[in-house]
Amino acid sequence: MDTIEQDRRRKARGKGGEDAAEQHLLRAGFRILARNHASRVGEVDLIAERGELLCFVEVRARASSAVSTPEATVTRGKQRKVVLAALDYMARHQVRDRAIRFDVVAVLDGEVLHIENAFDAGM
Repeated sequence: MDTIEQDRRRKARGKGGEDAAEQHLLRAGFRILARNHASRVGEVDLIAERGELLCFVEVRARASSAVSTPEATVTRGKQRKVVLAALDYMARHQVRDRAIRFDVVAVLDGEVLHIENAFDAGM
């Protein structure tokens, strides 16, 4: 398989994982505020709210867990980028005085695992 085909499949798997994560969050009572919020320093896959809680969600999708679990791939560096993108979102939308949380939603072979409070802004 060539590199272009691998990249196409990876992007399709990522979008499918985000779709599955979004549906999971909706069923859990969240309202989706944004998808793929990008700043110059990072990106947040999903931003959701439930009540006063504002949740920044990193989605990881894998076809198999042979190498590592999807949630294990959220490194300190990736956490930092998500936190910086979350701060950018909060500044742009003038978000103040709200509880925030950083979650990871792992999608592996169609199974969804929602890890609440997966990391904090202090990392």
